[in-house]
Amino acid sequence: MPPSDHAHALRPGFSLAEARRSTPRQEPAALLSASFAAAATPAAPATPAETAHDTPASHAAKPLPLARSHNFPASGHWPLVSLASAVVLLLLWWISTQAGWLTPLVLPSPAAVGDAFLAAQRGELQGGHSLFEHFAWSTGRVLAGLLLACLTAIPLGLLMGVSRLARSVFDPPIEFYRPLPPLAYLPLIVIWFGIDETAKVLLIYLACFAPLVVSARAGVRSASAEQINAAQSLGATRWQVLRHVILPAALPEILTGVRIAVGFGWTTLVAAELVAATVGLGQLVMNASNFLRTDIVLMGILVIGTVAGVFDLLMRQVERRLVPWKGHR
Repeated sequence: MPPSDHAHALRPGFSLAEARRSTPRQEPAALLSASFAAAATPAAPATPAETAHDTPASHAAKPLPLARSHNFPASGHWPLVSLASAVVLLLLWWISTQAGWLTPLVLPSPAAVGDAFLAAQRGELQGGHSLFEHFAWSTGRVLAGLLLACLTAIPLGLLMGVSRLARSVFDPPIEFYRPLPPLAYLPLIVIWFGIDETAKVLLIYLACFAPLVVSARAGVRSASAEQINAAQSLGATRWQVLRHVILPAALPEILTGVRIAVGFGWTTLVAAELVAATVGLGQLVMNASNFLRTDIVLMGILVIGTVAGVFDLLMRQVERRLVPWKGHR
């Protein structure tokens, strides 16, 4: 506002409308050219008086350091380190038995366990069955229970993941029996199904069923709403969305559930072969414990652990081939 307008504004009774009428109007083009000219004119250097009013924070401002990003550890492991760890454990085992720290009844020597392994392979232990026969029967029971669990638990888990009605119907009984140890309902299975192979396979099946259902149900949530909406916008049916969107997204969780179920199957094997079994790795271990044959017990434990470890390595290879994108999303 010009000085004359300031004078009018200070006069009593001078209204805002009169002040606007007294201010000369400028055309938009003139205003635009004036703004460009002001922007192009270099700023005058600050005087000491102006500099004195600057805040100390403006002089102390420094560029912030870059944020540290989190790097996940690389997948896989170092084979030499794993081999060295196993050698150290075997060396400690041999030293403890040679030095007499533990009696052979508590911890037999590696040589005694090796002799028991050779005797079992020749069929010289109780029952007259070779170690390969025990291995074949136990592996068949575990695989049968695991296969039946995969055929039933995975579809049910996917259904529970997409249907509120299915969750309401099946979630209570599954969550009720899931924390129960297999030995808790083993007598009931024997009463209902007898002592033949059905009871053994059913016990392993129930041990594998719950983790597979939970993993498949959780895997459904891995499919994003954007993926499902994109498939539906392209005309996909509900079955096609389940087959081509939800199932591939849930596959990493499902394979993790299969690995957990394999471990539960081998864990339940000893309990399953308690039911009037005459052959099997679990039966071999339990029979040897009745006669205080610690060497045979330890040999059976090592065989079961080795076989379960080989199964887990195979599942890892399957996982790498089927879901190579896991961990890189």
